[in-house]
This record gives sequence, structure tokens and C-alpha cells, in this order.
Amino acid sequence: MTAVALSALAMSLIVAARYALSSGAFAYATHRVRPRLYAGLDEQIRREIGWSLASAAIYGIPAGIVAWGWQNRGWTQIYTDFADYPLWYLPVSLLAFLFVHDTWFYWTHRLFHRPSWFRLAHSVHHASRPPTAWAAMSFHPIEALSGAVVIPALVFLVPIQVAMLGLVLAIMTVMGVTNHMGWEMFPRAIVHSRLGDWLITASHHQRHHDEYRCNYGLYFRMWDRLCGTDRGIASPPA
Repeated sequence: MTAVALSALAMSLIVAARYALSSGAFAYATHRVRPRLYAGLDEQIRREIGWSLASAAIYGIPAGIVAWGWQNRGWTQIYTDFADYPLWYLPVSLLAFLFVHDTWFYWTHRLFHRPSWFRLAHSVHHASRPPTAWAAMSFHPIEALSGAVVIPALVFLVPIQVAMLGLVLAIMTVMGVTNHMGWEMFPRAIVHSRLGDWLITASHHQRHHDEYRCNYGLYFRMWDRLCGTDRGIASPPA
């Protein structure tokens, strides 16, 4: 049990460090590109960091348990040898993880916008008005727990090469931060392209924070389009 606890602690520290480095880097980029965008938000940013560090611990516990089980008991479908599956399976597994994660996020996100769930938990995230690069993991513990179980559960069900799993986590981190920066990092040629019509960036997620009852997705706009909750992009950020 000591080894499991140490693994959970180590993973929590890794998640916290990943959050601090990624949010810090994009907050610095915001300061350089939009110097006054976060002016007067010091107290809000402190709250965002506090909630996010608590969320890091919650995300780290199941991840640490699963990591220990993978290394010491052979749990999970994570593999290290690229020859274990055909090379074409690498992008398939990546997209499968992103699709399932996005589906889970969309429907739990809509649930958290029901009045009782919103008051109980999701109001913490929406207290960031406007959101900043530090708000990506600013969740109530109940909401953090709902997000923390997805990837650890998927590695038991879907085979994935360890480097592809790392790429999933990197995409999750970067999109989580950039979608909350308050300005659009990606060029207009992408945001207003056919590809941009199906991907979520800051311009799309900003509208969710402005209007609440729309644009619930994380990576893709598919579920928003299918369910009639896509209201397009905000103007600005740009």
C-alpha cells in the first residue's frame, strides 16, 4: 500500500507541475500579446490556482494507482513495443481516446449545467469571469473527480502505446489551457476553415463562458452540432 500511495503522490505532483508549467507559459504569452487582458484579476487568479492544485491531487490519485498497477501487476492495455500493433493503429488509438474523452466531457458538462449540479460544483469554474490561462483545472472536487476517471478507465479497455498516451495527455493539457486564455492563439485561417468548424479553440469556448447554455465540448464540435448546442464562435477573442 505504501508503494501505491507513493505512486499516487508522485503522479499528483506531476499533474500539478504540468498545470503550473503549461498555464504559466500561456499566461506569460498572454501578458506579452495582450498585456492588459488579465489586469485586475489577481484575486481571481489566486482562486483559480488554488482550485487547480486541489484538482491536480484528485487527478493524480487514480492516475498513480493505475500507473503502479501497469508497472507492477500488468494491469491496463498500455503497451511499449511499437511492434505490438500495426503502425496504422497509433493514430486510431489516439483519436479513439480523444473521441471518448470528448463524449464523456460533453455529457457530464451538460449535466453540471443543470441548476442543482451547477450550484453544487460547476459554479466554481464559472466564477472565473473572464476565464484566464490559470482556469483550465479550476474545478470543484466533485467535478474534478468526474474528469479524473476517464483516461485511467480507458487504458483498461483500449490498447494504446505509451507515447500515444503521452500525446493524449499533452493535447488535453494544451487545449484545456488555450481554450480559457481569453484570446485566440490559432490563426484565423484555421479558426475559420473547414477544420476549424469541427475543432474547439478559445473562440468557441469563450462563447460558452459568455452564454453558459452552449458550446459544451472539449476537443470537437461534433456533439454540440448533433445536439443543437453549438452557437459558433465568440467575437472577439481574435
